Amino acid sequence: MTLAEKLCLSAAFLFFMTGLLTGIWKYWCMANSPKAAAPRYVDIAHRSSLMYSFAAILLGWFAGYSVYPEWLNSLAAFSALGFFALAIGTYIIHGFLQDTSNQLRKPHRLGSTTLPPWLIHGFMILLIVAEVGGSLVLGSGALMGVWW
Repeated sequence: MTLAEKLCLSAAFLFFMTGLLTGIWKYWCMANSPKAAAPRYVDIAHRSSLMYSFAAILLGWFAGYSVYPEWLNSLAAFSALGFFALAIGTYIIHGFLQDTSNQLRKPHRLGSTTLPPWLIHGFMILLIVAEVGGSLVLGSGALMGVWW
């Protein structure tokens, strides 16, 4: 098993367990809410963790078939998975703090702190490049490995 595949499998397990644990948190919030609803970012953390766990498995399959060099596959996997993890972490923080129902709404809040717009937009641009770029590298490498 390559390093990229190991990274993907490890992340899949971590994200899946995070999804299960945030599901318990979500249920607890729902059970203790008069409206039987969890805070928005508790729900988002739960759902995204589960979805990212399966995305990590998919990236691992791509890595296993990729024709690209191991260092490139590992970098691509690390980049995509790292930003998956940062996104989940952000959702958990907002869920815990219950400081916003939309992290991209201005002013950008983190608890009682206001974050500068360049920080949020810069993070989002890096997230897009890392997630899409890493997935593109692994997916295209896999397609070349399968078809050529």
